[in-house]
Amino acid sequence: MTEDFDKTRAKAFSQTMTGIINGGALALMMSVGHRTGMFDTMAGRPPSSAEQLAEAAGMHPRYVREWLSAMASGGVVDHDEANDTFVLPAEHAGLLTRAAGPLNLTTYCQYVAMLGQVEDDIVEVFEKGGGVPYDRYEGFTALMAESSGQRYEKTMIDQIVPLLGGAERFEAGIDVADVGCGSGLALCLLGEAYPQSRFFGYDFSAQSIAAARERADAKGLTNVSFDVRDAAELLETERFDLITTFDAIHDQARPREVLAGIHQALRPGGTYLCVEPKASSCLHENQDLAMAPFIYTISTMHCMTVSMAYGGPGLGTAWGEQMAIEWLGDAGFTEIESTGVRDDRANSYYLSRRAGE
Repeated sequence: MTEDFDKTRAKAFSQTMTGIINGGALALMMSVGHRTGMFDTMAGRPPSSAEQLAEAAGMHPRYVREWLSAMASGGVVDHDEANDTFVLPAEHAGLLTRAAGPLNLTTYCQYVAMLGQVEDDIVEVFEKGGGVPYDRYEGFTALMAESSGQRYEKTMIDQIVPLLGGAERFEAGIDVADVGCGSGLALCLLGEAYPQSRFFGYDFSAQSIAAARERADAKGLTNVSFDVRDAAELLETERFDLITTFDAIHDQARPREVLAGIHQALRPGGTYLCVEPKASSCLHENQDLAMAPFIYTISTMHCMTVSMAYGGPGLGTAWGEQMAIEWLGDAGFTEIESTGVRDDRANSYYLSRRAGE
């Protein structure tokens, strides 16, 4: 041991490591709590025994008891020792239940278990290079649909549409494309609200497009359509008045080609909304972000490696504002503005235009 070894720092880091291990374990258990509906069951209920909560949720009491023990020891729920009852504080419920919408952080806890499934693959590409392809992420499409759905339902009509020219623009009848549309919720919300406009969704995942078509059919939307297409090969010229991408550019194998294709597909004067994770392109400027470790973990375990699996540059989740604005300019966009919406704290909204009318 060197003379300048800082024992105080070592002790502090030991405590940090304990917190990391406990936090990882709790993330898994909170994912279980979300998926089983236990947090929703507990919200607003008076102090209850494990058996009472299990009965209310329709779950096995022994599993509920052990889960509650993890939640109590982690400070997530309160435990009354004298009566052996548990309660979910209202202050916690606002971040743990489906009623919380985009503020429900248990949605993100699900990524811990899902990304753990590809840990062996990630270790292998650390050694050999390349990446882990999209189809290795079982359940990712459904999870993205859930997490983005909470956000879209809260923000799309009341907060995002005003950024795009307001309801009047959509009511006048315009052509809109969503590139990397996933399961199609964003376009279906818009299509239902504005039947005068026409909406087109593109995604390279046949599974996602099938889900999107099913969603549109279930709502009887005749002004919304979806097609399987590589985002880097839109092959459209001056067809759309508005194009959107939601958390899609940084995953691409050919992001510059995607941006150039979007620019070409817009009519002169058309608008492009590029929604990307809120971050700086500089690591040191991200250190104060509340979920910086989560962002870089998601990037390593999914966003970056998926891009690299298909020969892409692996921009990563935190490619950041400076690079995004630079690349939008390189693609030919003008009047580039970085803004945001109230109920989506995790993303930046880059608005730009194709020069013209």
